Amino acid sequence: MIYTMTLNPALDYVMHPLTLDMGYTNRSSSEELYCGGNGINISTLLNELDVVNVAMGIVAGFTGEYLINELQDAGIASNFVKLDRGYTRINVKLNGIVMTMVNGMGPKIPQKKVDELLGRMDVLQSGDTLVLTGSIPNSLPEDMYNQIMARLAGRGIQFVVDAPGQLLMESIKAHPFLIKPNNHEVGRIFKADPMPETPEDCLPYAKKLQEGGARNVIVSCGGNGSLLLDEYGTEHMVPTARVRLVNATGAGDSMVAGFLAKVTRGMDYENALIYASACGTATAASKGIAKRSTIDRVVTALYKKMGREMPASIADDIKNEKARAEAQALAAEGNDGEKQSPEGE
Repeated sequence: MIYTMTLNPALDYVMHPLTLDMGYTNRSSSEELYCGGNGINISTLLNELDVVNVAMGIVAGFTGEYLINELQDAGIASNFVKLDRGYTRINVKLNGIVMTMVNGMGPKIPQKKVDELLGRMDVLQSGDTLVLTGSIPNSLPEDMYNQIMARLAGRGIQFVVDAPGQLLMESIKAHPFLIKPNNHEVGRIFKADPMPETPEDCLPYAKKLQEGGARNVIVSCGGNGSLLLDEYGTEHMVPTARVRLVNATGAGDSMVAGFLAKVTRGMDYENALIYASACGTATAASKGIAKRSTIDRVVTALYKKMGREMPASIADDIKNEKARAEAQALAAEGNDGEKQSPEGE
C-alpha cells in the first residue's frame, strides 16, 4: 500500500484575470478550484492510474471538510486528522501572462493533534510505502519528517521524500528509498554556479545526495528531461515529450506518482523513469493533475521519440484503458438515446 502525507494541504483557487493592475479592480475570465498539496497531488494521480493508496495529513474547518469530500468523491481513500480550530489554507493563483501566487498560512497545529497523526500512522506495515512531501507548517517542528521516519524505522517501510533545501538534506540521513528534487533545488542546496540545467549537469550532485544516504535519486530538469541515479549506481537519463505548457503545478508530484506506480508493480527503473517523465509532462500540459488519456498519449509519444519499444505491460494497460473508455462512451450514447426516446416507443 502507498500512503501519502500532506501536512500543509490547501485548496488551490486558480483565476484567469483579464488584467492585473495593483490598486484597481481586476476581473477574471474563468476560475477553477483544486485540492492542493504535494501528497494530495500524488494520491490523485495514483488514483487516476488505478493504484490503491491512502492520503493522510491534517485539515481544519469547512475548507478541510470540502477537501476530504472531494477526495472521497474521486474515490481516494483518506485518513486526515481534523483540527478543532482554524481552516485549511486557500492558495490563490492568478494565471495571467505569468503565474502569480498568494499562498495561505494555514492553521496552527497543537501537539495533541500531531500525536494523533503519529498514532494513526501505526497502521503502516512491512512492504508499505510512505511519501513525505511538501512544506511543513510553521507550527510544526522542522524535523517533522525525521520524527515520522524514526517512529516507523525498522518496520520494513519504504520512505519517499520530496522536500526543499535543508529539509531534504536532513531527511536523507534516514536512507529513504527515493528522493526527487528538481535541478534548481539541487543547485541551491549545493550553491552551484552556474545553476545546473540538464540531467548531465545534475549528475555530480545526485551522487552527493546518494552518498548522503538516499537510495534512489531522481532529479527533474523541466524541458531538459530527467535523471535517475539508482541504488545500484546505474545512471538513467530521459528526455521529455514536446507539449504545450499549461500549468507546471503538480508536474513533479506526478513524476513521483508515476515512478511509484510502476516500481511497486515490479517494473525496472529505466522504464519506470520514462513513465514518470511522461506523467510529469502530461500534468504540465493539463489544467490540473493529468488524466489517464493524456498520460497514455504522452507515454506513447515519449517512447516513439526515444526510439524505444514500449514494455508489453504499459502497452497492454494503454490498450485496455482505451477499450474501457470506448465502452463507456458507447454506454453513455446509449443512455442518452434512451432518455431522448418518446414514451411508448
